[in-house]
Amino acid sequence: MKLCSLALCCFMISFAVAGERGILIVDGTGKGQFRTIQEAIHSVPPDNRENRIILIRNGVYREKLFITTSHISLVGEDRDSTRIVYAELRSNWTGARDNRPDGTQVDLDWGAGVINIGNGVSDVILANLTVHNNYGSLHGDRSHQFAIRGFRATRIAILYCNVIADGGDTVSLWDSDSGMYYHTKSYFEGWVDYVCPRGWCYITDSRFFGHNTPSASLWHDGSKEKDQKFVIRNSRIDGVQGFPLGRHHKDGQFYLLDCTFSGNMADRPIYYPRTSPNAIPWKWGERHYYFNCTREGGTYGWLGDNLHESDQAPAPRDVTAAWTFAGRWDPEATLPAVLPFASIPQPRNQEYDVPVSGTTLKWIPGRDAVSHVVYFGETDPPSSKGKQQEAGYTAGPLKPSTRYFWKVDVVTQEGTIPGEVWQFSSTGNAPIGSKKEKGL
Repeated sequence: MKLCSLALCCFMISFAVAGERGILIVDGTGKGQFRTIQEAIHSVPPDNRENRIILIRNGVYREKLFITTSHISLVGEDRDSTRIVYAELRSNWTGARDNRPDGTQVDLDWGAGVINIGNGVSDVILANLTVHNNYGSLHGDRSHQFAIRGFRATRIAILYCNVIADGGDTVSLWDSDSGMYYHTKSYFEGWVDYVCPRGWCYITDSRFFGHNTPSASLWHDGSKEKDQKFVIRNSRIDGVQGFPLGRHHKDGQFYLLDCTFSGNMADRPIYYPRTSPNAIPWKWGERHYYFNCTREGGTYGWLGDNLHESDQAPAPRDVTAAWTFAGRWDPEATLPAVLPFASIPQPRNQEYDVPVSGTTLKWIPGRDAVSHVVYFGETDPPSSKGKQQEAGYTAGPLKPSTRYFWKVDVVTQEGTIPGEVWQFSSTGNAPIGSKKEKGL
């Protein structure tokens, strides 16, 4: 999401004082502490235990990154203008390593992506930047080419990013045993299985575009525990004409709520690829659940509401990030402040069935915040409710069946960074954007 000019101005000023706060600054023109992102990553001690922010100034960084230290946040100056671009084809990389005469390579895939997250690494945040594996556009090959890749890495967050590959497997976070991944306000693009998590994954308020036919856009491996799941909320899924939604070669579990699918999506439910030599029969059966999903131009029958058929049969309001990770991780309550603006609202943007009493508005503050200006009301834009230091505002009591709007401006020592307007509706309203609300 682009910030307004005032926000960008304040963000530039925050870069000037970042070094005073222990934040590492990367500037390809030589005006920061480091010219390359990898230099900044290497400067973080291997036993690091607290979140360390690496701020990356605008520019194109043609680097392949290796993250082997936990608690690192790579944060761009601008989502579209801070770009990490590298061309790598998985088969080229693994083939070259496999043929080395010393024969010492164990993990052939290590380094096959643009951003590579090492085994045993956790709590990595990628925010406000673009990651692009552009091998396909340069060479015409659309096979596996990772933008982000990790095997034994967990608690990985992608916030306000564009993640693109010109081939398959764009986002490949593959910790089958304990992998937990949280992504919000991001854009994902690629070819076959371009978003393909293993373990637990929650994505909200994001956009997807697939170039894949006849395979699929989404893929999940949830075979190690029956509870493992892939949840997508309040997102738009698009692609070329006739793109199929999803498939999985092993047991997997999908929850899609409040999603909009483009009219280009094929009339093909998430499926088992029977002819693939890698396919393993699903021991837990077909587990694909939908609620309040629509397809432009007409909704297919298999997109009908069936959330109640899952083993847990959650209410829609209960399908949160914390629920997805079964209490092991609550990123919306615990992620550090790395973005310049307020983010990750609770209730989530376009939430519905919010209780009329006891509701507190919460958010992740901007990283330089000294206070916040809260706006809240029934009109858009909402009216100001005053300045406060806390990242929480008591909203109740609320009127039933009423839509509310709110936003949070971040006040820093250098200026104010305006926030975006969020909205929710109280108990009794139809889901925002639902067929019932639209009168369909």
